[in-house]
Amino acid sequence: MPLFGTSGIRGVADGNLVQLVLKVGLAVGKVYRNVVVGGDTRTSSDALKHAFISGLLAAGSKSYDAGVTPTPTLALAAKEFDAGAMITASHNPAEYNGIKLLNPDGSAFNSYQQKQIEEMILGASFPAARWDEIKSSGIYNGAIEKHIERIIPDFPTRLRLKIVVDCGCGAASVATPYLLKKLGCNVKALHCYPSGFFPHDAEPTEANLGDLIRATREIGADLGIAHDGDGDRMMVVDDRGRFVSGDKLMILLAQEVGAKEIVTTIDASMVIDEMGFKVTRTRVGDTYVSEELKRGGRFGGEPSGSWVFPNISLCPDGIYAAAQVAAMASRRKLSLLVNDIPYYPLLRGSITSKGVVVSELERQLLTMESLSVSNVDGIKLDFEDGWLLVRASGTEPKIRVTAEAKSEARVHQLYDDGIRAIKECMESQK
Repeated sequence: MPLFGTSGIRGVADGNLVQLVLKVGLAVGKVYRNVVVGGDTRTSSDALKHAFISGLLAAGSKSYDAGVTPTPTLALAAKEFDAGAMITASHNPAEYNGIKLLNPDGSAFNSYQQKQIEEMILGASFPAARWDEIKSSGIYNGAIEKHIERIIPDFPTRLRLKIVVDCGCGAASVATPYLLKKLGCNVKALHCYPSGFFPHDAEPTEANLGDLIRATREIGADLGIAHDGDGDRMMVVDDRGRFVSGDKLMILLAQEVGAKEIVTTIDASMVIDEMGFKVTRTRVGDTYVSEELKRGGRFGGEPSGSWVFPNISLCPDGIYAAAQVAAMASRRKLSLLVNDIPYYPLLRGSITSKGVVVSELERQLLTMESLSVSNVDGIKLDFEDGWLLVRASGTEPKIRVTAEAKSEARVHQLYDDGIRAIKECMESQK
């Protein structure tokens, strides 16, 4: 079974994960000789970070600890090293943790790099360095400051806005509020202190952001900004206290940076195609968006809140995205910008399942009469008035279902058909 999912290695933070991360450090240290390491605010991050650093050092690699940092901050620091390693489980619950391995350009390790590390771990082919080859660890200072200093010149105009920022007690707590204040904003901090005990689920979905929605309305803020556990994701609440969907936010950000083409995932709205962009679609996961952007492009992202700006790095940068949204809201009310974008009903959900045979599930779905079928990621059926996507999650034991259509009745029909196919497949395999 592969160790890497669509966003690094993740698991429940226990002794097994500590041992695995130590082995990852040994393997990485044999290939990359100068590595910067950061971590999010989870209670287990220090233990895993030290295990990983121990592996690096034992392998004869040099290691630098950047402290608590958002993932995009660590990715920017990685430009000065052979590789970067971020201890995080991103938007997963607080009891999870893991590790993202990053290249100097900010992109995640590609499939070849992942396979190389996996084979070394599974084959136990990483003997420790001799005693006189073991390096010492160091401290990498100023990662947050360097990230903020890189962003500020892109926004020369003072942004006189009132903004509520909900960092969910995650790693963005040490970055986004300070950046926005430097840009001239009046920041109302909500859950902006680093703590491994998240006040709500770390994924910045509408269901998890009730506090932010209420606060934005109550104080009459120009917008609200939310991050996940490691700050690579960013989502928004407008000046009317409405959660802005990731599909609409993707269009707004692309327009803000002047992109003519959007690189996005197969589960993004068909509205994006209708807005005049040239759209390139990848498998779900910011790793695949970044890989495609290496071939060119100014902007990419996915509806879950990952936004990639290649002029900064190929890592999704929720901190930079927060500044971009503030800039657009300083010129025109965000609610008006959101209202200008068309909308089709779209449903996203999932079913927990560890044992579904994908081939059998696909066979059932193909009994539906569709115009076309895509196997870029799972199975996507396109219809004249909408589409249905069923795919296995790359980060959790779940089957994800996404449907979009030109009417509420039709989107519920498509979504229910997807859920029904999964349940029937699960029943048949008992």
